[in-house]
Amino acid sequence: MRAMTRGLIGLALLVGASGVQASELDLNLGADAVQFEAAGELVEGIRLGGGVVDSDYREDATVFHAQLMGSQHTSRREIGVGARWTHYDTDVGEGGGLGLGGYGYVYLPSLPEVSLGGYGYYTPDAVTSRELEEGYEVGLRARYAFTPNVDGYLGVRQLDADFKDEPGSRTLDRGAQVGVRLRF
Repeated sequence: MRAMTRGLIGLALLVGASGVQASELDLNLGADAVQFEAAGELVEGIRLGGGVVDSDYREDATVFHAQLMGSQHTSRREIGVGARWTHYDTDVGEGGGLGLGGYGYVYLPSLPEVSLGGYGYYTPDAVTSRELEEGYEVGLRARYAFTPNVDGYLGVRQLDADFKDEPGSRTLDRGAQVGVRLRF
């Protein structure tokens, strides 16, 4: 949990020092993990954000990320594509890398409070450091807007990484989660 505290402090400093007002905070919990994220717009359509996942799924793992995304939000959809730096601190290895990915959600026309979608980020071996060979995170979510500024959601996530001198990919987190997203 000490790494989680350092990560939250680092994330707060990143968002505060960048001149970005946090326009979104997200917290989700699963059986073995907790995740916190914050993001804000630098200019219209460009978002800076970051987050941390602390998981005890199989090994102890803390995964930090910072991302710069091009984004669009309309009444029918929400999408973003961009670059993400991810750093893995686990019992089986440590390292980071630059990856690409994005997210996408569609709002149901007959139920505009409901949106369905997901996200995915991939870090290939060509842009990694230390022991990390590659990593990815994917997830699906069903969100419900309780108010214009508060969404609740149910989702699933899989977070994997390959490390040098370790055979095969390691699943660092997998499973269902429940979360809340605040926008302001």
